[in-house]
Amino acid sequence: MTSRAAAVRYARALFDVVVAERADPQETARQLAEVVTLIDGHAALGRALTHPAVPASRKRAVLEQVLARAERLQPPVSKLLLLLAERDRLVLLPDLMQAFERRLMDHLQIVRAEVVTATTLPADRLAALQDGLARSTGRTVQLETRVDPSIVGGAVARIGSTVYDGSVVRQLERLKETLTNVDNT
Repeated sequence: MTSRAAAVRYARALFDVVVAERADPQETARQLAEVVTLIDGHAALGRALTHPAVPASRKRAVLEQVLARAERLQPPVSKLLLLLAERDRLVLLPDLMQAFERRLMDHLQIVRAEVVTATTLPADRLAALQDGLARSTGRTVQLETRVDPSIVGGAVARIGSTVYDGSVVRQLERLKETLTNVDNT
């Protein structure tokens, strides 16, 4: 099993436990992010917890000291971290956090959409675009915007693997295809 697949399985199990215990999954996501940030922010700690030469028992001891000083974590989060340390799988934490966040967003009926426009759109146009994407997906949409003048005009929205391409460049390509096909007949 790949490490990403293992991280997804741990995330799914954590999410199921959090929901079953009626804990706040958003708080769980926040706590996971804080732990990942803490480990990433301290190089020596990150090496101690993820280096294969460090025994799992030592990793657990280090993690127990960190958890003792940390703000109060939800019991499922603490238990998961200690389990990962015992199994020498703390390297999975960043992928596990991302998988948990994806599962949380799915649970909350939220999707992320990346919207690329030729120029910066005013707030009212962005709100209208967000509403249209929400209607087409049936979910709440979180927009991430980016400006790319090469699309000339219009917008390109990407939600997961689905792309809504309303750019002027794409419309010109379609027009060219249509005209080329008319000439061949």
